[in-house]
Amino acid sequence: MNLIEKLFEGLLWRSRYVVLLAVVASMAAAVAIFYMATVDVVYLVSHILHYADPSLTPELRKGLHDDTITHVVEVVDGYLLATVMLIFGLGMYELFISDIDEAKHSKASSAILVIESLDDLKQRLAKVIIMILIVTIFELALKLKIGTTLDLLYLAGAVALIGLALFLTHASDGHGGKEAGAGH
Repeated sequence: MNLIEKLFEGLLWRSRYVVLLAVVASMAAAVAIFYMATVDVVYLVSHILHYADPSLTPELRKGLHDDTITHVVEVVDGYLLATVMLIFGLGMYELFISDIDEAKHSKASSAILVIESLDDLKQRLAKVIIMILIVTIFELALKLKIGTTLDLLYLAGAVALIGLALFLTHASDGHGGKEAGAGH
């Protein structure tokens, strides 16, 4: 029975390598999204080159301005999404396969890429997802036509909820107005 148990446990432990599929797919998705966002920036810059054209009417210039701002926000959203995929892939690798020695020994490495637990990975991903949601709400707010007081109230409510989300995220890091380690 001991040999069977050893073989079975060995098989169970090695089954964690299936996570490599998610790691490789996440990294491929991150690269693809970074590529798409960068191509969007190239096209964005090429389209706004005629912004200073004196023949543009004020209405066309305003439309170009608004479209450009919206596209910039979309690009930021794309880069943030690519970052989520990058953090997810690296985090899954560190949790299930091995620590990334390059990240731990590099001065340029950010602490965001060093994942200690599944909760740590979830917290880091949640912060980036909150940023994506904030950027998306900002993008929608740019397109919002405020026609009534209720529309303005809805916008103010959305801004207040964003502020609350940021406050709670910041407070969950131990920065909620108390000194770290106070009272211990």
